[in-house]
Amino acid sequence: MNTMDKLSFYTALFAAKTISRGLHLIKSSGTSLPGVAALKLSKNFLSFLSKYCEKNIVTITGTNGKTTTAGLLAHILKTAKNTVLHNEKGANMLSGIASSLAVNYKPFSKFDYAVLESDEAYLTKLYDYIKADYLLVTNLFRDELDRYGELDTTAKKIQQAIDKNPELKIFINADDPMLYDLGSQNKRIFYGFEKITYKTAAAESQAPAEAVNCSCKADLTYEQRYYAHIGKYYCEKCGRKRPEPDYKGEVIVYDNFSEIYIQRKNDDKTKELYFRVPLIGLYNAYNALAAISAAVEFGISPYIIQQALHSYKSVFGRAEKLNYNGRNILVQLIKNPTGASEVLRTINKNTCDALLIIINDNYADGRDVSWLWDADFELLKDYSNNITISGIRAYDMAVRMKYAGFDCEKIKVVEDIKTAVFSAIDSINEGEKLLIMPTYTALLEMQKFLKNNSYPFSNKQ
Repeated sequence: MNTMDKLSFYTALFAAKTISRGLHLIKSSGTSLPGVAALKLSKNFLSFLSKYCEKNIVTITGTNGKTTTAGLLAHILKTAKNTVLHNEKGANMLSGIASSLAVNYKPFSKFDYAVLESDEAYLTKLYDYIKADYLLVTNLFRDELDRYGELDTTAKKIQQAIDKNPELKIFINADDPMLYDLGSQNKRIFYGFEKITYKTAAAESQAPAEAVNCSCKADLTYEQRYYAHIGKYYCEKCGRKRPEPDYKGEVIVYDNFSEIYIQRKNDDKTKELYFRVPLIGLYNAYNALAAISAAVEFGISPYIIQQALHSYKSVFGRAEKLNYNGRNILVQLIKNPTGASEVLRTINKNTCDALLIIINDNYADGRDVSWLWDADFELLKDYSNNITISGIRAYDMAVRMKYAGFDCEKIKVVEDIKTAVFSAIDSINEGEKLLIMPTYTALLEMQKFLKNNSYPFSNKQ
């Protein structure tokens, strides 16, 4: 970095930090504005990452789970006494990543790791500025078709990013056939589950598998299908099959946590690792397996990893737990059929006393809400409690619930999101649990008032 580049970088850095402090003072939730300013003042602002990282730059992408996976990995690395730059709020386009760098970087210093969540479509742009050491890909599902197109289009975008760095090492979910061809010329490290056991009262999904074919165009056959198109697959026509994982897991899924056993490839059985993950659902077990696999690969001890898992605090909206005057709230972002179905699968009498679903169709949510008909809302047809529905597309969601077989008399539509949230909170008693399932912009709106903890509860006990 020459003198002019350094001057440009630090000018942009201090300007972004000033804007961030100003936003904090006025309690604004704008997470990307400092980054927008930084990139305007220094077009190569993000190139700084590659120059001052002492160990590894890790990028994380995929349709579902990238925010939680990145958060888990960053927390594990920090627990191991590393300095880590991480876009922890999930702002994963260039401006959001630049904001996180500007806000968290200590001037004139170096850091050990960067853990950067990246939007699938922006990964190739990010790689124009940084040379990542690792890429972790969680999965590929249909998501916001009006923005991303079909799965093979998204896979091609990720491959275009990989092509820019032949030395890139890639962590890949072995159980997702859509990832089979990614980075075939690079060093690949696979993780996946060999066995999944449920010890939960949650309903099993009956949703059909997403239509994913082998590259030879034949249908895939599954020895075991865990959800959607994720599982132990093979092709009877060409012989392609799910890769043998380098980090092979077995998981026991309980209502409120999971137990994961991991065996490294070529290791003795005596070296099997055990972890308790305080997050709900199989989808979060996959996120944890990905983060743990990367941490072990980086040489972090299992003891430190378990410490980190125990103390991990979820990012807002990603299985985040809140408590309002003794009432327990779990916030679970939903944005596509597979993600929503997996959250719905966790709902039972032990996990949820009340339910609030908030559906928006702003640009960041995806304008096309037809995905609601592909999500497995039929899992709620026997749910015995009332359901509140809110958001711009509240009535679309109410119609979906009717056709899912849910009792219409138990549906309450409250279009205003703030009113709906606090009404739902006030409908439960102390010690009871409310699950809120919002789309992305609804989540951002909720964040503005939920974090203030200012709701005047009724006197109901």
